[in-house]
Amino acid sequence: MDTGNSYQGLCNLIHNRTRGEDGIYLTYEEDKPIAFNPFYSETRQYDVEKRESIQTLILTLWKREDETPKRSEEVALSGAVNAYIRRIAEDRTLKPDFNGFYEFVRDDYRRVVEEKKVREKDFDIDGFLNVLEPFYRGGDYDFLLNSEEELDLTEKRFIVFELDNISSHKVLLPVVTLIIMETFIAKMRRLKGIRKMILIEECWKALMSANMSGYIKYLFKTVRKYFGEAVVVTQEVDDIISSPVVKEAIINNSDCKILLDQRKYMNKFDHIQKLLGLTDKERGQILSINQANHPGRIYREVWIGLGGTHSAVYATEVSEEEYAIYTTEESEKLELQKLTEELDGNLQLAVRQLANRRKAARNSNLLNQDNHE
Repeated sequence: MDTGNSYQGLCNLIHNRTRGEDGIYLTYEEDKPIAFNPFYSETRQYDVEKRESIQTLILTLWKREDETPKRSEEVALSGAVNAYIRRIAEDRTLKPDFNGFYEFVRDDYRRVVEEKKVREKDFDIDGFLNVLEPFYRGGDYDFLLNSEEELDLTEKRFIVFELDNISSHKVLLPVVTLIIMETFIAKMRRLKGIRKMILIEECWKALMSANMSGYIKYLFKTVRKYFGEAVVVTQEVDDIISSPVVKEAIINNSDCKILLDQRKYMNKFDHIQKLLGLTDKERGQILSINQANHPGRIYREVWIGLGGTHSAVYATEVSEEEYAIYTTEESEKLELQKLTEELDGNLQLAVRQLANRRKAARNSNLLNQDNHE
């Protein structure tokens, strides 16, 4: 999951080389938004984890980021989800989706609440329905949770969800991010004996509310059981320092930590060291990054720490071909895009030609330097 099109080049190359079988790039567009059905199940069997993920999703829709639900509200929501699941299991003619859930709560579950004499201050069903109405039929976001098509990405090996268009949308970003994570978890359970990875770029910040911490912890602990990995990436250390949820849900469950050049955070590094639980030796390693690089080679250093037992600084050097695919510099991406178009869409050939140009230019510069000396 990304915001900023960082993986577009790599994804396009994979798509090109596999003739469209892999390298799936899904972008959120107004005229073609990413849509899901959180209630979909081939067997209509919902285990505890699936039920809890549905409840977390609805809780995210219902409550503000800084609003903690009361225990009575959590019980009522759990009861509504479980009752709806029983209903669709009993009646196969019903299509499980958010519209169906909304109508079930509005009509059937309302009677249950009234029979139990649940007080409004304990669970305000009308307020609940009012907040969720935008996601129901006819609402502004009615497309989001009522997809007519099931998103089956089980056999796709490399998928990018590009969410830049909704990166600042307080409603859509956390919901879409959460459902993508649920899609990954469903895939993770089905693929036995195959390594799986979910990498969440900057959009992970949308999930850092107190209501989401339990789900994030669940994700990080569950992936290990299914031969998977969960990775989060941030460019702003302040995001980590300022969020207690991050420490509890992510850092404490991450055995592998990777840090790039931290010189601009030198004055804040005491906080970073304490938060990440770094030793003084590890601190010294990290602050040495890119301090004495070889002047004749193009590389960047990176620090990798593994479970507190091993850590070191490594040089990361890529070929010109890899650089052309991985670069996030807009001018360089546009140069590759333009050359690809000139070559009738042949991305691989464009990469080779661009790499050869840069190699020739670099060799020419080296030759000129030698002659000058």
